[in-house]
Amino acid sequence: MLTVSMTVNGQPVTKEVDPRTLLVQFLREHLSLTGTHVGCDTSQCGACVVHVDGASVKACTMLAAQANGGEVTTIEGLAQNGELHPMQAAFKEHHGLQCGFCTPGMIMSAVDLLKQNPDPSEHEIREWLEGNICRCTGYHNIVKAIRHAAQDMRS
Repeated sequence: MLTVSMTVNGQPVTKEVDPRTLLVQFLREHLSLTGTHVGCDTSQCGACVVHVDGASVKACTMLAAQANGGEVTTIEGLAQNGELHPMQAAFKEHHGLQCGFCTPGMIMSAVDLLKQNPDPSEHEIREWLEGNICRCTGYHNIVKAIRHAAQDMRS
């Protein structure tokens, strides 16, 4: 067993884990943060995207031990004081949720995109989301939600 300590959604946590424990398993099974999903388990779908030290990562490709000492933010950590993050609110308002399985990863990726590019074009948004797969239909409402959130976050 291995002891890992990190800050998750602003709270310090320390747990004993098998050294092979993936970050996504750590979040879901050890901390009961089930908003982060396991989709493909091969890092292709993006359902498991979280932020580690401010950057989006696919939690199914990172060991919990690699996040030791770091700051992890999950979809549960975006809302503050009962208020949805502007990206969460935009997904809700513009029907970007669809079935919802990919939504946490999409939102986490989109928040990272806007940190790096506060005014992305539709083409840039679609390129950024290439690592996130939505199997419901299309990305039209997701892109619309991200553009709306970008506008809200700039003002």
